[in-house]
Amino acid sequence: MKFNNILTYLFCSILFTFSCNSSKNIQNRYNPLNDSTQVYVENSDNIANDTSFTEVINTKIETPTTYTNQILKPNIRTVLCHKKEEELSLAIINLASHDKLLISFDDLDADRKDYLYTIIHCNADWTASDLMPSEYINGFTEEFISNYEFSFNTIQQYTHYQFEFPSKNIQPILAGNYIFKIYEENGNTIIYKRFMVLETKVYIDANVRRATLAADRNTKHEIDFTIKHPNLVIGDPFSNIKVHIRQNNKEDNAITDLTPLFVKNEELIYDYEDDNTFWGNNEFRYFDFRSLRYQSERIKNIHSDSINNYVSLFNDRKRSFDRYSIEVDINGKFLIESQEGWKTSIEADYAFVHFTLDVDQISYGDLYLLGEFSDWKLKEEFKLQYDTKQKQYTTSVYLKQGYYNYHYALHDTITDRVDISFIEGTHYQTRNDYYIYVYYRSTGDRYDKLVGVLKTSSKELF
Repeated sequence: MKFNNILTYLFCSILFTFSCNSSKNIQNRYNPLNDSTQVYVENSDNIANDTSFTEVINTKIETPTTYTNQILKPNIRTVLCHKKEEELSLAIINLASHDKLLISFDDLDADRKDYLYTIIHCNADWTASDLMPSEYINGFTEEFISNYEFSFNTIQQYTHYQFEFPSKNIQPILAGNYIFKIYEENGNTIIYKRFMVLETKVYIDANVRRATLAADRNTKHEIDFTIKHPNLVIGDPFSNIKVHIRQNNKEDNAITDLTPLFVKNEELIYDYEDDNTFWGNNEFRYFDFRSLRYQSERIKNIHSDSINNYVSLFNDRKRSFDRYSIEVDINGKFLIESQEGWKTSIEADYAFVHFTLDVDQISYGDLYLLGEFSDWKLKEEFKLQYDTKQKQYTTSVYLKQGYYNYHYALHDTITDRVDISFIEGTHYQTRNDYYIYVYYRSTGDRYDKLVGVLKTSSKELF
């Protein structure tokens, strides 16, 4: 009997040991996730000290992509997106309307390529929404760009592509922010371009005035506004409504975090004293080279060779301490046009435009040209270099014929701040356009809907 007990004990011990080892091997082999994802195993102190049981979790979290206007190929130039036959208009159409956008660009390779486009629905912050394409597109998800023409009578040869949107094959069925994604047939993206689809549900009353605070009255604008929503039930105005305010439709100084100061019946009131202010800055500088034969007011010299056209502007100077002077401008936009051609889209030529700014060297920052022609960004091709012999900043930019507005912007590399007033000055009399965008997302919705847009101006302050 005793011998049988001993055999039983040995058999159980062997079985227990085998079971533990098998569990350990299975646990180490099992990984249903990707190779980059690991698992922690928590157990007794002995197991915790066994390095074969302890592996590191990959805690990397992907940041959502924020879509901006981008050109991803050096041969692509002059990307335009506006309402058809309204070249200075915003890229906004009304949902389920007959509005049309015209999108165009030039390919300096001057050959024929197969380009396609699709659209991507975005949230208010221009990150991609959680919607499937079938939820916001009626029709196909992509379309070939079949309308193209070769340049005529230009030194710079190029192919001009354009298409209208919505088309018979692709229509948006939801309001909100969108991105045009234009790409080659092999899938390589060449352009991202923003546009919006509006479904009006609210009405906006706005007042642009001199800043309320005494310290800012001579230099800033204050935008007070009220959102009226008689036809829209808003359960929580502090989370359901997002408001973006942009000066001249640029994004570097946009205000995006305002909540209602007062809530009334069917009214949201935004009447702040400081949080809704913008520097007035100054009227935009401009140059006009719609003609390459005659020199306009700001053109110092025009010459050409067999390869390129060259346009030199008169030297600019610092305006930060000048009194305000009224100047006619188009608030940072540009207009493509050729006075010598019948069809601007294919007869307007390109030229190197040379800029010169007479100012002492700045040790703590860099200077850039800023305007819609730079997508309101500090791009390397628009960066000025300091000439120590001439004691001035200079750069040359390759542009298509037209009329352009621009500012000089200082990028303070210490504070990472962009300052236009350092070179241009700032005045409350400056005439700027202000755009108010209202987005709505009710509880349970998976996207931000654009429900209101207003354009107003500070021109009455002068």
